[in-house]
Amino acid sequence: MTTRDYQKRSPVAIFFAYFKPHKKLFIFDMVCAFTIAIIDLTFPFITRWSLYDLLPNNDYNTFFIAMTCVALAFFLRAVLTYVVAFWGHTFGILVEADIRSDLFRHMQSLSFGYFDKNRTGQLMSRLTSDLFDITELAHHGPEDVLISAVTITGALVMMFTIQWQLALVIAVMIPLFLTVVWKRRREMAAASSQVKKKIATISTDIESGISGIRTTKAFASEGAEIQKFESANDSFKTSKKQFHKAMGRFIGTMEFFLCTLPLAVIAVGGYLVMEGQMQTIDIIVFNMYVATFITPMRKLATFAELFANGSAGFLRFVELMGTEPSLQDAPDAATMDNVKGNITVDDVHFAYQNETVLHGISLDIPKGETIAVVGPSGGGKSTLCQLIPRFYDVTSGAISIDGQDIRTVTQQSLRRNIGIVQQDVFLFAGSVLENIRYGRPDATVEEVIEAAKMAEIYNDICGMPQGFDTYVGERGVMLSGGQKQRISIARIFLKNPPILILDEATSALDTVTEHRIQETFEKLTQGRTCLIIAHRLSTVRHANRIVVVENGLIVEQGSHEELLSQDGAYAALVATQKLTNG
Repeated sequence: MTTRDYQKRSPVAIFFAYFKPHKKLFIFDMVCAFTIAIIDLTFPFITRWSLYDLLPNNDYNTFFIAMTCVALAFFLRAVLTYVVAFWGHTFGILVEADIRSDLFRHMQSLSFGYFDKNRTGQLMSRLTSDLFDITELAHHGPEDVLISAVTITGALVMMFTIQWQLALVIAVMIPLFLTVVWKRRREMAAASSQVKKKIATISTDIESGISGIRTTKAFASEGAEIQKFESANDSFKTSKKQFHKAMGRFIGTMEFFLCTLPLAVIAVGGYLVMEGQMQTIDIIVFNMYVATFITPMRKLATFAELFANGSAGFLRFVELMGTEPSLQDAPDAATMDNVKGNITVDDVHFAYQNETVLHGISLDIPKGETIAVVGPSGGGKSTLCQLIPRFYDVTSGAISIDGQDIRTVTQQSLRRNIGIVQQDVFLFAGSVLENIRYGRPDATVEEVIEAAKMAEIYNDICGMPQGFDTYVGERGVMLSGGQKQRISIARIFLKNPPILILDEATSALDTVTEHRIQETFEKLTQGRTCLIIAHRLSTVRHANRIVVVENGLIVEQGSHEELLSQDGAYAALVATQKLTNG
């Protein structure tokens, strides 16, 4: 289904659309559930037959044959219950996996702006706790409703054939019960929705607390983090309390109703017996039928809770799946191939959340040229370089590569031709080999080794416990800052893009490590169009051209020597960092 489908189709239609790929298993599960309901209805019927006909006539053979058949039916029921429990849950898992797959794929399609506004923990709860509730609803929901409907309907039909006045009393009580169920379900759904929001908040705090544990310990702020978590946890407990209060009202009402059903049978049935309109045996059989559909009534109660939790989670899923990526490929977007690397920035303006960041930037970068973008923090340097791979769209103006407006080509083909090395290197929790190969998943081991040598990290890797199979830890915590940066460089060597962006790539490193890596960067930039964003001006003096950006404007551009001679903004930056002309 497309994003438009999630926006236009009803949640119920979307929900059952996920059943379609597994419809054979679903039908098999429903047939087994239906057979269980039929077996449950058969026993009171055989009991009545035995009490009225077989036992008074001492028909031993028929009686024990009937009991044997009932025993075999109960054995079959046990087998079918196993099938429903195992294959029914398997069906639910398959639906959950499909939903999770679609949700993760959709998250991958969303733009940077969405993740700027939504915290990781909240998104994680969409992929975990919400989907668990949806799975339970997918498995138990249709199955419980079918068993309940068949059992209750069948029991009522049999009751009407025995004594219609008493059956009518029971039949009137059931809609009253279902009305109560529906009302209480709505209360639980609202409370469940609040619980899910609080769980998302707790997940966010946990994710933040664990990810930032080193910073927390460095500032000795464990107490503050615990207090923050406890505050969210208390809020969760309050919302959960409200949910259980709603559930308690529901269960209390349901139990009262279920207890009054046998009472109604004895009271009304007893009156009819005394009036000579009903036999005592039929009161027993009536109570057996009531007992038969008390279990389905409880299933309906469970279904009400499942529906409250599952529907709340599913509506959150539908809401997210209906979110359009803020950046989308044009319908006729072309694939960008054979990129040379000529970049043109033409009168680009950019505003983020109603705050203008860039004011009419124009810049021509011929293929193979290395441009350094410098200036004070917050001036727009990084923003400019995030617009080139189209992480965000320009507000006005245009950015072109080899004469093609980047909005007219597919985002994937655009980004395949751009390599980015950032200050905050992200390594995945896997091996060194997997992290380098991330630059090109189909690369051979030999190609990975060659990339590692070019990034001058090969010797370090060979010294690691398992070489290229060494586990790097969460976000590469097992490696030094220089090693992480070199692995990120090896990725780019492996990817081999014609355009390279180095965004504060060495600012987090010490001076010695930075100097060593700078030589690797010079090797990496050869033959590529390169944009370097840097605060340390010592790292950009080899650039063909230096562009100074202040307050969203290009205020100067030229070589290191030319800008120094102008004694302007760049010279002031150099003076601040106490650099010499040499």
